[in-house]
Amino acid sequence: MINLSPKRSVSILVHILGWSMLSTVLLLLSPLSWRVDIPVEFWVRQVFMALLLVGIFYFNMLWFVPKVLLKGKLAVYFLTTVLGVVLFVGILIYADNFLHLPELIHKAFNPDKPFIPKPRRISGDIFNMMLYLLTIGISTSVASVQKWQKDESLRREMDQQRINTELSYLKAQINPHFFFNTLNNIYALTNLDVKKAQEALLKLSRMMRYVLYENQKNETLLSKEVSFINDYIELMKMRLSEKVTLNISVDEPKDDLIIAPMLLLPFLENSFKHGVSSQQQSEIMIKLEVMGNTVFFETRNHIFPVHAESPEAKENGIGLVNTQRRLSLLYPDKHRLKFGKDEAKQEYWVNLTINLE
Repeated sequence: MINLSPKRSVSILVHILGWSMLSTVLLLLSPLSWRVDIPVEFWVRQVFMALLLVGIFYFNMLWFVPKVLLKGKLAVYFLTTVLGVVLFVGILIYADNFLHLPELIHKAFNPDKPFIPKPRRISGDIFNMMLYLLTIGISTSVASVQKWQKDESLRREMDQQRINTELSYLKAQINPHFFFNTLNNIYALTNLDVKKAQEALLKLSRMMRYVLYENQKNETLLSKEVSFINDYIELMKMRLSEKVTLNISVDEPKDDLIIAPMLLLPFLENSFKHGVSSQQQSEIMIKLEVMGNTVFFETRNHIFPVHAESPEAKENGIGLVNTQRRLSLLYPDKHRLKFGKDEAKQEYWVNLTINLE
């Protein structure tokens, strides 16, 4: 038993209804208004012509247009169409003579007059030519639209695959040095405060689980992303001296909104990478606010040069560039990102607004 998809079933139904309406209007409606006893041979001829048109329609749509017209063979297509008109009319003339339709129709309309053969009426052949050209025109249009839809669907699929591949690459650009440095700090902390080391190790394990599992998905809950941010900040505190002041304000989401995972981490990494000094006083401000379906995220930090030999210096800002690209792919027209330097205060600032509808 053949199982047809709903879309395929609807397409077949539309074709059946279309041919039924066309055949009724063009081939049946006018003869039924003649108010004479129409011979059976006439209906045989009408059915034969309808089947011939159906065959021409699908041959042109399914084979001739894709193999000839859409391959750029315009001259061959045009010449074949002209020859097809002549052949179509010739077949109908042969069918009329084979069924003796001129004589039978004469007797139906003029039963009291003898039949005298006359030349064919050119208007009838012109009508048949128009039917042929109408069938060719509609089938060519349908084939062209289907080809366009198929190409468009393929283009969209390729674009989506490209975007997914690019997003996978961008999500992979997470700074690994953070995890190694944090492990070293936890190792050092085990000699000073075992309980704090255990708490830090728990936070790091949660973060690594988030990176391994949630980061493989396209979406995650905003509440999980916020928990990840909080764990990250808590672990970063282990590396900071008393000279660094943290001003943290992170809302707990009330609704389970959906957001792309690891989207805000590069901004946090950037703040701690450039905003910390072991010799000078500094301040890092991180603010995340949720209002309805909109997330407002802001960071501010002092600007201190990164040591030229450090791994962070060699990244050359790739995290922020990748995040900009991810935002443009995931939230086109739904985000606003601004960042820059305040030379007067020697601060770097980031303002990000995302509509998560």
